Amino acid sequence: MPSANRGEPIEILLVEDSPDDADLTKDALRDGKVRNRISHVENGVEAMSFLRREGAYTDAPRPDLILLDLNMPRKNGREVLSEVKQDPELRRIPVVIMTSSDDEEDVLRAYDQHVNCYVTKPVDLDQFVKVVQSIESFWFTIVRLPAA
Repeated sequence: MPSANRGEPIEILLVEDSPDDADLTKDALRDGKVRNRISHVENGVEAMSFLRREGAYTDAPRPDLILLDLNMPRKNGREVLSEVKQDPELRRIPVVIMTSSDDEEDVLRAYDQHVNCYVTKPVDLDQFVKVVQSIESFWFTIVRLPAA
């Protein structure tokens, strides 16, 4: 059962290499209506270590939602998405792509890899905050998620 249904904070894994976008996303989530805990990693290698609880992440919480950027160093979001959706232990975690790319090929590839949602980051600050808060509201107040 997702954390929100147990009265606990929602666990969100933010995978974002841009410090500015990461800070904006974290601020928007902190100001949202749903209590949450945000873990942030800066690249796909760290994301997979976090999700598999390897190395420095042995005590990492299982996220209720992954917010994933596509264009990152070391291992990009496409590779992370593919690994998550192929792993029986991870594939039920909803993944929301949040990226600056509005390229139709990126959208199609993400959905072919079973992404749950694809969002193009707005350039406007107020719109960016609204989008992040809408994602949070949708996934944790409207959608019923499977038990972990």
